[in-house]
Amino acid sequence: MEKPSLLQLQKSKTGALPKLWSRLSIILLVLIILTTGGITIYISSLDISKLQTPLAHPSYLYDLKGNRVSQLSSSRIEPITDQQIPLFMKNAIIAVEDRRYYEHKGVDLRSISRALYRDVISGDFSEGGSTITQQLAKNLFLASDKTLARKLKEAAYALKIEAVLNKDEILVAYLNQIYFGEGRWGLQNAAQVYFGKDSEQLTLEESALLAGLLKAPTNYSPLSNKEKSLERRNLVLTLMKEQNYITAAEYETAVVQPITLRKGSLKNLSGQYAPYVDYVIEEAIDRIGFTEEQILNGGLQIYTQMDPLVQKAAEDVYEESHYFPKGTRDQIVQSGVVIIDHTTGGIRGLVGYRGERVYRGLNHATSTQLERQPGSSLKPFSVYGPALEKGYSPDSMVSDHPLNINGYAPKNYDNQHRGYITMQEAVRHSWNIPAVWLLNEIGIASGVDFTQRSGIPLEEEDHTLSLALGGLSKGVTPLQMAQAYGMFANLGIMNKAYAISKITTKDGTVIFQAQPEAVQVTTPSVAYMMTLMLQDVVINGTGENAYLSRPTAGKTGSVELPHTEEFKGISKGVKDVWFVGYTPELTAAVWMGYDNTDRNHYLTTSGGSEPAVVFKEILSRALESTPVVPFEIPQEYIEQNKFSNKLYKWYKENFYPQSRYEDQFDDEDEDEDKEKGKGKDKGKDKD
Repeated sequence: MEKPSLLQLQKSKTGALPKLWSRLSIILLVLIILTTGGITIYISSLDISKLQTPLAHPSYLYDLKGNRVSQLSSSRIEPITDQQIPLFMKNAIIAVEDRRYYEHKGVDLRSISRALYRDVISGDFSEGGSTITQQLAKNLFLASDKTLARKLKEAAYALKIEAVLNKDEILVAYLNQIYFGEGRWGLQNAAQVYFGKDSEQLTLEESALLAGLLKAPTNYSPLSNKEKSLERRNLVLTLMKEQNYITAAEYETAVVQPITLRKGSLKNLSGQYAPYVDYVIEEAIDRIGFTEEQILNGGLQIYTQMDPLVQKAAEDVYEESHYFPKGTRDQIVQSGVVIIDHTTGGIRGLVGYRGERVYRGLNHATSTQLERQPGSSLKPFSVYGPALEKGYSPDSMVSDHPLNINGYAPKNYDNQHRGYITMQEAVRHSWNIPAVWLLNEIGIASGVDFTQRSGIPLEEEDHTLSLALGGLSKGVTPLQMAQAYGMFANLGIMNKAYAISKITTKDGTVIFQAQPEAVQVTTPSVAYMMTLMLQDVVINGTGENAYLSRPTAGKTGSVELPHTEEFKGISKGVKDVWFVGYTPELTAAVWMGYDNTDRNHYLTTSGGSEPAVVFKEILSRALESTPVVPFEIPQEYIEQNKFSNKLYKWYKENFYPQSRYEDQFDDEDEDEDKEKGKGKDKGKDKD
């Protein structure tokens, strides 16, 4: 067989080369297509729904006068819209962070190639080059590790973001999420912490300063390093001028401006009036039907009945431990107070705990899960109110003889008996036997009816003579007691207590409006006679420590330790102590006790001691600038007593003695009056 010539072999090899390159090109093209397809599929599979989910908007609380007083939010960000970002701010960010922002599609190949080259050389992948879109992707979706894999993922996310959002939307998202130092995320928070203003009010030089922070917020913070911050700001201004975002004239004006930071403390509303806020959340959920998520993140405007003066007075007193019984190493004595405006039912202030706040923790002021027996503070409802309705008067005689009714034998705290005494005396000293005797006389059903009409819940097992002494199977809350006592102060009309007046959306659309609920519990005359008796309790009886330099009525209450083996041998211990009282302006209920009462945790005080003092301190501070006025005398009462002039003289002599009240109505020295109120014996209430 003839061998191929050299020329033929050369021709054969020459013909094979194009075929090889053709095959290699096809393989390469397939690889490129597969790689591109894989990358495309990967990018399209990335989940950026978090970016499109609306940011949580904080809700705000407003006080009685419509002033914004507290902020509710589960987010560290206060989001803003595109309209709230000044053009200066947008341009400053672009000039310093991503000058080709409007040209690239999420990844700037020039910058990233240069940065990757430097990263490979250095080996630490710390070089910049990320676009604004990449920075947004890193902040939202990726860890902060400095690896090549993270940078590639960052680029993929950036491409996906650019395919979904436009440039303006990306910029808004970026400025809402980025860290500006001093523990502040987002442009709005940064504007507040550094300049004390909203984002839309930022000037050119302020915008440049904030844009300059992003590279190293701690290093360039004007709060800690004004000189470096100024240099960085001016660099940003220079870049803005070079990139034609500002004119030379604007640059010259801005660059010579000093850094002017906010004056005074930051008006941060988060955490303000926490005890009241906790109850507002509770009321919005339990009584209105909102969810906690809606309240914290829905941008709601919640208008309340809170009076900041009253609320602050209550919070301040609860911070001062000397007003409360001393606890033990493992338990403090807990307490709750509610202050309401009895003419409307509006809750003006409340504190539901002592010690460190736990968000929506135990609320001793309002929670029905923490009900406590009211002791003698229930007597005006269970005994004396219904007795007045049946025709008894403060001068009516009641029995203080030894008593045993079918085995029920109540005792007075001093184990003494005084024969027949007036109903007024029985109330003044909170003696137990007359209360039980009188309830038996008027009928238990009368006591049950009046108590329930006053908004105090009772169980079937409470329909016994022990109702006279407040021995309930479940108990009451300070909120319920304040609401009930407010009925006496309001001439027999009980207004249901509430905190929330209305709730609107961010744009002002009303989505809830409170409807006041008023109940006529008893007649004005009966309510006023009760006020007269309860004033005497404060002036001459067990509630003397609650005495204010203004008309005050109230009642003490103490609950004995259970008669069980655990407390055997303890003769002077009590479980719960109360003072509930009112002035012509406000009604307040104070409870104190241990969360867990046992042989090592019980009280040795009374309702006339610390609870009465706390009542006095809170109301004296809250009403400090309020003019002194007397309780209103209803016309019905005047007509029933026929001789109004004689009645007024008797009223003045018995309930405004010269030694206590002459200075209130004759404009004499108030300091002398206060001195006469000092030195009162504490702890008279032993009921």
